[in-house]
Amino acid sequence: MKMEWADEPLLSGSDPVAGLVAVVHEPGATQDLVRCYWRAGQTVTASAEDFKPVLWVAAVADLGAAAEGAELEKLAGEGPLKYLARFGTWKALEAAVKQLKAATGRNPSAPDAPYLLLNDPVEQYLLTSGRTLLRGMEGDDLRRMQVDIETWTAPGFEFCNAGRASDRIVAIALADNQGWSEVLDGAALSEADLLAAFVERVRERDPDVLEGHNLFRFDLPYLQARAKRWRVRLALGRDGSPPRVRASRFTAGERTLNYPRAEIMGRHIVDTYFLAQIYDVSQRALEGHGLKAVARHFGLAAENRTYIPGDEIAATFSADPQRVMRYAADDVIETRALAELLTPTYRYQAQLLPMTYQSVCVRGNAAKVEALMLRAYFQARQSLPQPGPAGAFAGGATAVFQTGVLTHVEHADVRSLYPSLMLQERLGPASDPLGVFLHLLDRLRTFRLEAKAARKTAATPAARQRSEALATAFKVLINSFYGYLGFAPARFNDFAAAARVAEAGRDLLHEMLDWLRAHDATPIEMDTDGIYFTAPPGLDGADLEAFRGAFAASLPPGIEIEFDPPYRAMYSYKMKNYALLTGTGELIIKGGALKSRGLEPFQRDFMRELIRLRLEGREADIPAWYEQTRADLAAGRLPIRSLAKTETLSDDPQTYAAKRAAGGRARNAAYELALAADRAYRAGDQLSYYVAGTKPRVVVHRDAKLLAAWDPEQPDENRAYYLAKLETLYQKLTAAPDESADAEEQDADE
Repeated sequence: MKMEWADEPLLSGSDPVAGLVAVVHEPGATQDLVRCYWRAGQTVTASAEDFKPVLWVAAVADLGAAAEGAELEKLAGEGPLKYLARFGTWKALEAAVKQLKAATGRNPSAPDAPYLLLNDPVEQYLLTSGRTLLRGMEGDDLRRMQVDIETWTAPGFEFCNAGRASDRIVAIALADNQGWSEVLDGAALSEADLLAAFVERVRERDPDVLEGHNLFRFDLPYLQARAKRWRVRLALGRDGSPPRVRASRFTAGERTLNYPRAEIMGRHIVDTYFLAQIYDVSQRALEGHGLKAVARHFGLAAENRTYIPGDEIAATFSADPQRVMRYAADDVIETRALAELLTPTYRYQAQLLPMTYQSVCVRGNAAKVEALMLRAYFQARQSLPQPGPAGAFAGGATAVFQTGVLTHVEHADVRSLYPSLMLQERLGPASDPLGVFLHLLDRLRTFRLEAKAARKTAATPAARQRSEALATAFKVLINSFYGYLGFAPARFNDFAAAARVAEAGRDLLHEMLDWLRAHDATPIEMDTDGIYFTAPPGLDGADLEAFRGAFAASLPPGIEIEFDPPYRAMYSYKMKNYALLTGTGELIIKGGALKSRGLEPFQRDFMRELIRLRLEGREADIPAWYEQTRADLAAGRLPIRSLAKTETLSDDPQTYAAKRAAGGRARNAAYELALAADRAYRAGDQLSYYVAGTKPRVVVHRDAKLLAAWDPEQPDENRAYYLAKLETLYQKLTAAPDESADAEEQDADE
């Protein structure tokens, strides 16, 4: 089946030109340009084009004198922002914005500002030209380079810091999707020569994209700091310019990270650490977000790969530098495999959206829907609305009906529940007279179904992966439309419509619960668009398939459900916190309460094994597992690292001390240890510490000691303290289920 999604102007832009890999804004005195970079095979060419930035305004009079140099166009429709103003330069646009702020008393970010500024010239160009990046390109058509660095840390410190003269880069591992790889060896090169060789390789290989794991927050800042120290020009841009950095913020679910966003002229930067965070928002399955943990989760780690604990890299480099080189080589190959798994969805989104590929990987989903809407209205030369009034409304229904261990568990997920209801009930923004919102949603759903069908009939693994990535790209966008309706800053928001959609979703889920109960199934948990339940007793094989079919057939037209493979068992702990045992024996743990990263490693290991025993029906073995762990802990047989916590200093220790003195924050063990140390710690350093002593009740910041100070000849870890923590965790996990769980149901506020 041929998919025509790339030929839909509203969905992928009006200009079908292919091969555009980057756009760079070049300001001019009287006329701005954009430089477009095009890839065809191994060749990259550049072209320069005029660029006229735009503003949407409600009243021409508000532009004052700035209107004299602008091209003004009256837009169709009744939207308040009914004029489009074009300027020859970005500088002229900024002068107009300054005038508008003075005339209206509103900043561009104010929701009631009677004008609209898109404050990114490259994304303005993409929106107004109808072009998208990477169009017509598959993964191998794009040159992608992976980067990973290894660093040497001075004795006495646990984690490297680019600001310390004693620390340095000892390896830069590089690879690309053409099969090339190389490790630049710090044993053979000075750090300055290492950096110069890195720049040379980037310019030789000329990648369109640099990929790495924690590239924004570690590798690039470290490279920049060391290059500055040695006065090496980090000329990574296609024009030989160094990276430009600005403060930015990345949000994935409830977690927000501040980070230094780097921009490399003519290239994109993609950080798989951020993509792993986004993945974990929906899956809640990662034990950690570091490269090793994520690679193990996805089965990407080679059996014979080299591992070196982070705090042993310096010593290993001194004793056996080639072992560090092998470790770096394995890291960068693992990064390439992870990027190949996580990035295709975003590359296809870049072919749809008037955004840079780098932005697609870090921007929120509401911004992506907004970009589609604005481009469609620009193409139609239609006036724009103001954002509608915000308001609270009841969201999706969530409920826990059973706790404890349940067997023969099924999971039914309503396929794109809210989008299906929006299309079925024609629930879109009242401020969208062109009907673009529902049209886009309908086309995205159609193309997703086509992609899923193509995946089933794909003749090769590559074709199957392509279809899967396309289907996921469409799914992510589809599932963003409901959230966009209830997003206050959204230009086309509609809280009343969002409330009606959520109400319809709650009604449907309750109808599904009623059907399950009427047919002898037992609901366990309901969460917005899916239900876990135990199948009726005795059903398996053909009978179970018939039950599933009858359940699906009971739903209204246009509503479809998907079933996971049956689970052997489920441990329902509390809302959104549960563990599943698959038919192949894989353990899946979801929810912070069952895998809290704030616990010491020995507690996480203990909890994971206890949950597995419970799910495997070996409840009788749990007391023995507790006693074994308790005995190992009491006898000092557990590795000291399993008792330690590791924290990163987000502030300079002296800044922490000033805040503490002013009563602005409580005492923290890591910072207190940093202040008391005989060496200077900086913001960004990591400290690992354990609790010493003999009594179970301690003041942690007073009794903590640096992990590096632990002496195996005179161990002083506080076993009584850790035994008490183990007992508390054991009691928590073996306590009788809350009898009120049957009545625990809530409507999430939006």
